[in-house]
Parts: sequence; structure tokens; C-alpha cells
Amino acid sequence: MSNALAVYHGPFGRASIYRLDKPLATHAHREGHLIFLVGGTESTQDISCVNYPLSKQFGTAVNAWQPHDFIPGDTVNGSYFLTLYINPAWFLELGRNARSAFRFGRNSIEVTSQIGRLVQMVTSLLMEHDYNSMFDGYLYELVRECFDQSWQWVDGDTDMRNDWVTVSDFRIRKSMQLMKERLGDELVLDTIARDSGLSRPHFYKLFRQNIGLTPNIYLNTLRMETSINRLTQTADPITSIGLDIGFSSQASFTRFFTSNSGIAPTEYRRATTLRP
Repeated sequence: MSNALAVYHGPFGRASIYRLDKPLATHAHREGHLIFLVGGTESTQDISCVNYPLSKQFGTAVNAWQPHDFIPGDTVNGSYFLTLYINPAWFLELGRNARSAFRFGRNSIEVTSQIGRLVQMVTSLLMEHDYNSMFDGYLYELVRECFDQSWQWVDGDTDMRNDWVTVSDFRIRKSMQLMKERLGDELVLDTIARDSGLSRPHFYKLFRQNIGLTPNIYLNTLRMETSINRLTQTADPITSIGLDIGFSSQASFTRFFTSNSGIAPTEYRRATTLRP
């Protein structure tokens, strides 16, 4: 069974060490996302329907709202991964580049000697639960090295760095707000479409055009964000958290959480350290 060796939340976002032995469903995050293999068998990841290796030579960089999944290379013993979810405001503020957007130029990251050294340092501090003043510094240097590398040899206009995901259609903006407001309901996306003034086929088409995701994946992202906040910032029972975001039982919530993160909610809560 997959498990979490360490999960650390702070102003930077989230940093964790997972042992994963099962596939993850296609999902997305609001944050930029970096993944590195730190032990075990090479695995793979589909990012926007393109397959990338997770190996000692290559990690992956996933942009905000970019759909991705995970395919383990060893379903018996599992493999170990450093996974980072980076708060864009933290990265841009430290880089004194608040006018830019935190967006990677490509998804494959070569693990150079410098990146490999920083991955090792961040991993060691996480494994030792040594969240000292050096942690943020090593983490920032790792993210910056990956960000800069991702824009090397990228064809096209480098002003893409400043592209934010914008939602031009007011009906899609309304549907996003309705999903957030009705998160605890037994949601039927057909109803969301109707209340946004769209037919079901037109809703799905426009949503994907504006967001780059299906409505289902977007809704699941909202559910995951809410559940992670509740798991780490409250003592609320797992069952209550699941019921409040639309699941009929703890078992169904656990299946959902595990398929999107690789880790059961009880395991996630147990492993997490939260920095004020």
C-alpha cells in the first residue's frame, strides 16, 4: 500500500515524500508541481496526454491546472518520490519577479548534478523532519533551477512566461463559482450547466476551451483542496470531511482521496507537519 513518509505544509506550498505503488487518476492542481524519483523503479507520468519518464535522469514539471496522472513502475514494492506543490506567490516574491507568472516552459526536467544535489538536500531534510531555516533556501534554489531549465531551448515567444490562465466566457466563470458554492451537494454537472445558461455538450466544450480541463477534474480539484485543508488544519473526523464535500460514506471519500493523491486521508493527516 502507498504511504507518506513526510508531508510538510508552509508558505512555499507543500513538500512530501511518498512511496507509491498504485496508479493515480487524471487530476490537476492549482499550484505548479515538481516530481522526482528518489528511490526505487522508474515510473511514468502522462501530462496533457504526453508520456514522460520519472527516473534518476528525469523529473517532471506540471503547470497549474495541467491534467496529469501517474503510472507506477513497481506495483509490489513501490517507488519513492519527492513531490512539490509550489505556491506561485512565494516563488515569485523570493525571485523579486512579481510581474511574471509561475509557468514552466516544458514538462520534462533533466536531473543535472546541481538539481540532483538540491533534490537530495530537500529530501534529506524532509526525511529527518528537519524543517530549519535552510529548508526554504534549498527548496527555492531547486525550483528556480527547474524553472530556468524548463525555458532553455523552448521554441516561440518567451513572453509565454507571463501568460495567466484567463476565463473569458462569463458563463464558465459562473459555473466555476457554482461548483465552489455547491461543493457539499450531490452535484450533477448537468444542473450546473443549466444554471449557467448552457446545454450539457456546450458546457463541457466551453469549459475545456477556457480551463483546459473537464468540469469533472476541476470539481475534483476543488474537493481535494478543501479536504487537504480540513485534514491538516482541523481535527474534524474523516467521515465529516467526506460528507461535507459530497461523499456518502467514509469509504467512498477514502477511495476518491487515494485515487487523486496516492495516499489515504488518514495517512495524509498522520504524516503532515504544518508550519504556521
